[in-house]
Amino acid sequence: MTDIRDAETLGDVIRIHGREQADKVALTFEGRSTTFGEFDRHASQVANGLIAAGVGKGDHVSYVGKNSDWFFEIMFGAFKAGAIMTPVNWRLAGPEIVYILNDAQSKVLFVGVEFLEQVRALAPELTHARLIVSMEGPDLDWPAFEAWRDKQSSTDPKVVVGWDDPMLQLYTSGTTGRPKGAMLSNKNLLHGRRNPDMPAWYQVNDTDISLQAMPNFHIGGAGWGSLSLCAGAKTVVAREFSPAGVIDFIQNDRISKMFMVPAAMQIVVRDPRARETDWSCMKYLIYGASPIPLALLQECMEVFGCGFVQAYGMTETTGTIVALAPEDHDPKGTPQMRSAGKPLPGVEVRILDEAGNVLKTGEVGEIATRSNSNMYGYWNLPEATAKTVDKEGWLRTGDAGYMDEQGFVYIHDRVKDMIISGGENVYPAEVENAIFGHPAVEEVAVIGVPDEKWGESVKAIVALKKGAEASPAEIIKYARERIAAYKAPKSVDFIEALPRNASGKILRKDLREPFWEGKTRRVN
Repeated sequence: MTDIRDAETLGDVIRIHGREQADKVALTFEGRSTTFGEFDRHASQVANGLIAAGVGKGDHVSYVGKNSDWFFEIMFGAFKAGAIMTPVNWRLAGPEIVYILNDAQSKVLFVGVEFLEQVRALAPELTHARLIVSMEGPDLDWPAFEAWRDKQSSTDPKVVVGWDDPMLQLYTSGTTGRPKGAMLSNKNLLHGRRNPDMPAWYQVNDTDISLQAMPNFHIGGAGWGSLSLCAGAKTVVAREFSPAGVIDFIQNDRISKMFMVPAAMQIVVRDPRARETDWSCMKYLIYGASPIPLALLQECMEVFGCGFVQAYGMTETTGTIVALAPEDHDPKGTPQMRSAGKPLPGVEVRILDEAGNVLKTGEVGEIATRSNSNMYGYWNLPEATAKTVDKEGWLRTGDAGYMDEQGFVYIHDRVKDMIISGGENVYPAEVENAIFGHPAVEEVAVIGVPDEKWGESVKAIVALKKGAEASPAEIIKYARERIAAYKAPKSVDFIEALPRNASGKILRKDLREPFWEGKTRRVN
């Protein structure tokens, strides 16, 4: 196994693998294979192309497209150039994509074939883009990626990059209606690989075959793929998630480890082929991003027959900070199986009240964490960063929960009004902003309600202006024109007036209560 514990940067890791296991396959994608030697050279070519386009250390490089092996060449090329890789959620509406690209001040943009026409229409609004590259096939306006890459020198530019320098910027939904760019550093992304106390399931190694099927704009996509490549594992890249695709990869590529969100697990396990598939190659399935019903977990454990790990974390913590280990998964169900697990080695967790005081065991408060996984900060938002991470390094997660005497962490509710639908974070403020401009809407509140398939779904509670009329379908269509479809409400209820307290604040909990009545926790 190649030792990368002395690597100070993500670029260094690929240099080491490119030198010490040059002929080993690093990536496969739709019939194309790339060795670590080729991957290292291609990343250098991308880095030189970025530098030639005027990208300097600390500048942003963006990608709008579905998963690809070339995405990782671009990402590690950006790392070698000292740039910050900023993948953009391709499911977003046009105005949201423009906002992120302009907020990040991205100088170079790589565009997947499925989004060329959309980005072509948006291009005049991009204020910082110096170069746009088409990922697949010729484009009349922009250079094609492979031809552009192969024109560049393969000599490593060796830009000096530090342990604490931000390298990856992932945008999260915003409490005020605007997404925030969480900056993740070399330290955030690499420190876990250097910790010898990490459990066996965490330690992806060079004999593993990893599936990267979650989208690249998520920490579960870009982060999982980076973890696998840094470990020297073979990474099989799926353009996008599909249950049939996952089963095919298991059968044909003999995947040993992968990450999925519970909604994806449900789709796979309900596929008729799932029970006919040989899952014996699978060592561990890591799942997370939203809670999972016990019955679904039991069904997956029966069918997949591998080790299961529940991962709790967020973009701002570079993914997993708390995990329910395989040995704590009991198919009969135990109290601990309702938990998120225990903190990973090197991770501290506290439960705090509103004033920041540490609560006693069993008392519900906000979950706070401190470790080398905590983000560098939010891009250009020092006040928002200070509200999330205090001077002592404690990051407030926005989740309400408690710890038991054994150290298991339980998620009870959310302090912030966030909704998680199919593993995607949605803040009500974003949706409310999109709906509020409708000419018939007087006021609106958005809540999350239980959903069997997606965990939670988005519901809008709307009070119409006096004498105005609108249907749920009209409200939903209006929202979808302004925000991503997954953020738009799936249902709309009408009400005469929204409930408010004495100071005028909308009583969102009162609106949620009828939908969550009888449930032991207020997240699904």
